[in-house]
Amino acid sequence: MPPRNVLIIVITAVLSLACYFQAPRSREARSIVRAMHIISDRYVKPVETRELYRHAMNGMVDKLDRYSSYIGQDDYTALQASLQQKFGGIGIMVDGPPRVERLRVVSPLVGTPAYRAGIQAGDLILSIDGTSTEGVTLEQAVVMMRGEQGTEVRLKVLHPGSSEPVEVAVRRDIIQTESVKGDTHREDDSWSFVLESDPHIGYVRITTFGDRTTRELSVALEQLRSQDVESLILDLRGCPGGLLTTAVEACDLFLDQGRIVSTRERDQVRDVSDASRGTEFPLDLPMVVLIDRNSASAAEIVAACLKDQQRAVVCGQRSWGKGSVQNIIELDDGRSALKLTTATYFRPNGKNIHRATRDYQEEDPEEWGVKPSDGLRVSLTDEQLAAVFQARRTRDVVTNRSVAPSSESPDQTSEEPVIDLQLQKALEFLREAVKTNPGNVRKA
Repeated sequence: MPPRNVLIIVITAVLSLACYFQAPRSREARSIVRAMHIISDRYVKPVETRELYRHAMNGMVDKLDRYSSYIGQDDYTALQASLQQKFGGIGIMVDGPPRVERLRVVSPLVGTPAYRAGIQAGDLILSIDGTSTEGVTLEQAVVMMRGEQGTEVRLKVLHPGSSEPVEVAVRRDIIQTESVKGDTHREDDSWSFVLESDPHIGYVRITTFGDRTTRELSVALEQLRSQDVESLILDLRGCPGGLLTTAVEACDLFLDQGRIVSTRERDQVRDVSDASRGTEFPLDLPMVVLIDRNSASAAEIVAACLKDQQRAVVCGQRSWGKGSVQNIIELDDGRSALKLTTATYFRPNGKNIHRATRDYQEEDPEEWGVKPSDGLRVSLTDEQLAAVFQARRTRDVVTNRSVAPSSESPDQTSEEPVIDLQLQKALEFLREAVKTNPGNVRKA
């Protein structure tokens, strides 16, 4: 497209934003357009018009708050894939520089084209469609492997324990990503939602709150109802949040009545969400919600609601403290978007959990975030958090049962097993709750 046409499109987009301004402000809007004209025509070096537009948009929202932002085309595509829990690709989790020297498969996703093609955990991807992955960043490699459903990508891979690479042709498909996970994989590679160390305790992790999370959570709870479980751990550690509506739906699965969350827009109540009759997990079974400093937004809504409604206790450490709601407003015919803070949310006890300061300080005396219940605070150092995360990641690796087992297993280590102190504390609480109140506990 000729630069002049691009400029016309950008000016039209900027002028459309001016419609939001009152008449006395239209002079400022015209000045923005004029400045873009001047820069495009007279700056000492050529400037991409799209870049001018991006910088202008960023400048308008950067000073509002740390969660409002302009989302460009590539980032908006990634955001949509994350919330919709699907994308066009081959279905593998990969790692790359600087964590590892060469692009490496962490795990194939069960039932995906990569899984069916025999891709294994630990495979080194040496080239993608003939382009060497040496020096290629993880982000670049992901873009190269993603694409439209039905198209083919050719990978040269070196299996663990092999000396000769092989070329594998994989046909892309729509990949459905999981947001609800269990403790271990069963024989058919589906998740087991009970603890391997204690099958009487249910264990469900939510990694994000997307379009399919509620359905996935319902399936997990249905599995638990058919098993001999006496209690449940809902692990929200490291969950950055997601959709407000999904968080409300998740809470409703565990509650029979009561307030879930309310949102306020410019100091006026905008919406109130209450639980509906009926639950998908027995109300009389003890429940612990695990959180850490990286549990944020929708994860905090769930933790705060279940704690305030006395449906669960909260274990771990103080959460992140994000109590604001962002709306995604599409721009540029859906190619980009504005993420704008439009409301704040309040937990059932009437408090807003938002942290005003940018720096996370667990001992901050101000009221923000979700705090663990009495006696259930377990704070971890950065090193301990990283170790727990890595141990969990290793346990999540899928053994591709469609190929012969390799003599060398990825991520093998001779180090002592990592002790998850937060999970351990949750287990202690639940075992004591079942022991001291057997009359209030029945099987799910």
